[in-house]
Amino acid sequence: MAMAEVVVVNRKAVLKHHLPPDRVPKESDIELVATDTVRLRVPSGSTAVLVKNLYLSCDPYMRSRMTKHDEPSYVPDFVPGTPICSHGVGKVLDSGHPDFKVGDYVWGMTGWEEYSLITSTEHLIKINHTDVPLSYYIGILGMPGLTAYAGFYEICSPKKGEYVFISAASGAVGQLVGQFAKLMGCYVVGSAGSDEKVNLLKNVFGFHEALN
Repeated sequence: MAMAEVVVVNRKAVLKHHLPPDRVPKESDIELVATDTVRLRVPSGSTAVLVKNLYLSCDPYMRSRMTKHDEPSYVPDFVPGTPICSHGVGKVLDSGHPDFKVGDYVWGMTGWEEYSLITSTEHLIKINHTDVPLSYYIGILGMPGLTAYAGFYEICSPKKGEYVFISAASGAVGQLVGQFAKLMGCYVVGSAGSDEKVNLLKNVFGFHEALN
């Protein structure tokens, strides 16, 4: 069968409705939809990239996007009935973009769905190093890692022996900053929101001190 004729079911996780700003999301707020189909080929003449999503991130900033804001935020609100989006890792199935070819692995913003047609490719990054688990590209080699690295080394600019305090230290970014600080020879103190997280910081991540 020619690729142009391949049409498959595209399973998607969609937000059913906007949430009040003070409520924790529940499983019932998200619906798994398996009725839509997708053609496994980019439109003719397009510079889009079609990927099969392999790993998807779930990050704290996404909670704010589940609420309808009267004033625009730094990232747009999710649209109910459409796939949730986040950073992810995917494999290129078809491409009209010269920088990406079939079989490449990429990371960037994608949908919570099995297949995504990515038309905004400005921030799509080709993965050149596949000798590490691909899931690292939504962690230490992805947005959390880049945030931690830039914040610690380029903005904080610490020196060996200095004391480093990290708030929200058990989060995806905070725990990485703690490791960077330890590697530099700093004394590392973190705060977190529960005794369980404090125990994690001290006994798993090796912080010198932590507090609730």
